[in-house]
Amino acid sequence: MSKLYVIGIGPGGREHMTLKAIETIKKCDIIIGYTPYIGYLGDLIEGKQIYSTGMKGEIDRCKLAIRKAKEGHNTAIISTGDAGLYGMAGPILELKEEIEVEIVPGVTAAFSAASELGSPIMHDFASISLSDLLTPWEAIEKRIEKASEGDFVITIYNPRSNSRRNHLEKAVRIMLKYKEKDTPVGIVRNSGRANTEIILTTLQSIPYEKVDMLSILIIGNSNTYVKGNKMITPRGYHIG
Repeated sequence: MSKLYVIGIGPGGREHMTLKAIETIKKCDIIIGYTPYIGYLGDLIEGKQIYSTGMKGEIDRCKLAIRKAKEGHNTAIISTGDAGLYGMAGPILELKEEIEVEIVPGVTAAFSAASELGSPIMHDFASISLSDLLTPWEAIEKRIEKASEGDFVITIYNPRSNSRRNHLEKAVRIMLKYKEKDTPVGIVRNSGRANTEIILTTLQSIPYEKVDMLSILIIGNSNTYVKGNKMITPRGYHIG
């Protein structure tokens, strides 16, 4: 019986993919995904039927994946990071009909970036996307407000694009109501890829012009600090 796999492939590159993701892609006949993400799979796509589309084609990709699985093909629809975080798992399950679906987890950008920065999310954290294409900006502002008031470490996805040039600055203004100006901030561009760029800064000194859609930010809590070139959020262990 054919099956539809919703696969998180990590930030990019086979070294960041789970063994299960690799083995699942190998056994699928059809691979579906956003065009740039297909490129991360390298030789894993050899001999397979490939269907790729551009931005804003998410629902069309999901419908195609369901149709191909119903036709009898083992089908993979891929997302970077984890398919269950801003990925394709949700829409597939909302749309799915009488087919078997398996979600294959992946390394999300927050964890990839955190490993490159040090240990900034050792404690409770909130993940917030600044994209208001699918979520009203008023709701995003409320989430930033509550996460900041609760002293969460905050990871920011989709921080700044050509059409949303000021959203990050608006978000920071809200955070500064509750977080100190010198709160450590890590900015990672192209996390997990060959051309990774890392900036360690503070909440009051974020270089906004260097942030884009390929960047993720991790904003510390009241206990986060920088040691050497590593960003650390203590869990609370008594270190001798």
